[in-house]
Amino acid sequence: MALITGNKCGDEEMGALGLESEVAEARTAFDSGKTKGFEWRKSQLKALLRLLREKEEDMFKVLKEDLGKHRVEAFRDEVGALTTSVDNALLNLKKWMAPEKVSLPLGAVLTVAEIVPEPLGVVLVISSWNFPIGLSLEPLIGAIAAGNAAVLKPSELAPATSEFLAVEVPKYLDCEAIKVIQGAPQVAKELLDLKWDKIFFTGSARVGRIVMTAAAKHLTPVTLELGGKCPAIFDSLKSSRDQKMAVGRVAGAKWGSCLGQACIGIDYLLVTDEYAPTLIELLKGVIKEFFSNSEHLARIVNKHHFQRLCNLLQDESVAASVVHGGSVNAKELFIEPTILLNPPLDKEIMTEEIFGPLLPIITLKKIEDSIEFLRARPKPLVIYAFTHDEKFKRRIVEDTSSGCVMFNDTLIQYLCDTIPFGGVGQSGFGQYHGKFTFDNFSNRKPVGRRRFLIEFSFRYPPWNEKKLQLLRHIYRFDYIGFVLCFLGLKRYSYRS
Repeated sequence: MALITGNKCGDEEMGALGLESEVAEARTAFDSGKTKGFEWRKSQLKALLRLLREKEEDMFKVLKEDLGKHRVEAFRDEVGALTTSVDNALLNLKKWMAPEKVSLPLGAVLTVAEIVPEPLGVVLVISSWNFPIGLSLEPLIGAIAAGNAAVLKPSELAPATSEFLAVEVPKYLDCEAIKVIQGAPQVAKELLDLKWDKIFFTGSARVGRIVMTAAAKHLTPVTLELGGKCPAIFDSLKSSRDQKMAVGRVAGAKWGSCLGQACIGIDYLLVTDEYAPTLIELLKGVIKEFFSNSEHLARIVNKHHFQRLCNLLQDESVAASVVHGGSVNAKELFIEPTILLNPPLDKEIMTEEIFGPLLPIITLKKIEDSIEFLRARPKPLVIYAFTHDEKFKRRIVEDTSSGCVMFNDTLIQYLCDTIPFGGVGQSGFGQYHGKFTFDNFSNRKPVGRRRFLIEFSFRYPPWNEKKLQLLRHIYRFDYIGFVLCFLGLKRYSYRS
């Protein structure tokens, strides 16, 4: 069974307990109605903010232990971003919870309606190891703001962070309504066998299919954040200043964010044959400038993923395409930032998500060919494009499909709470961040109200031609025709 640490108020170590009893307690907390109130939601968000501020150094420590992240990288990508997200939720919570007035058509005359957001119930969040605090707490912020009880299953591949969340979250949050459950994949399987009101999963497409299969048993709605091979189209920028800035942003997204172990990181570059040598030299220079000190680079999460990446490079045809880097350190689980030029497109490095510091560069005769290249492949989570060509930008937006398009920068879209984040097709579905997370964990329930003031007999039998004409006017939004026909002041025949 699961190892559930620190879930009971005041207990630091609970040992192995049954999952069903833990989930039942969360269900009881939700059914009591306490999670639905504004004050409970606000208090939990404030407590989460205190956790982020008071335990910042502890979070830096566990992220370093699990992934080798520098404290600045940990703050930029996880702790700082989460603080902003909680602040945003607290600032807008009342507005998000407020019913939304809606206008109604003529057929609903004398009726008023609104859309009321209601919490879904008890939700399950299964997070990933690469941003183990951010990808755990970001969905939790929205789940709490929406008034749900929640169970969080952190990734066992980031054990120090998982333990930190299991011990510290119950000290700050309502330990009856918010649970943290640790454990191996078998624990996740046992959790998925239970009934939930929503499942939010971040991880691989392979496990995403398992999650969907389990959710189908109870017809549970699912959000899948899966990633995919995110390309960057690199046009030949004329300004040397723009070139250097763009290459810096590429390097930051590929190697400076968990050493490429990021679903929104750049998986490969598309560039013209003519511009490729220039781009490679620029990349080499930025690698030297940014990452000459290995302390500023994360490490591969574990031996399994380290070996998986090494296997990609051991293929002779792939190894022959390496133009920079390629050295590895098994003891430190470290792989040098590596550039490959035109590796075979049918090899695993170009058919599967790399999730590591290997950067293939694929050359094309002209940059516009990148659109057909992308259309022939699964839809990515993000398409990055560096170009000044406005016509080309429009074509990328209109002629490709992806979870997001970002021009002339990288990663910044993830930090913006006012735009949704999520995939499409094999890169996932369902959106979150800011109010979009609140909506993700809410049911937008329409509520209509009408008085017993008047009744319209044309709604009911016995039928006649006049009733048919009145209904025609209503469905065509023909207000004048409806009134004239209803009052019998004029024969107002319907015209198609």
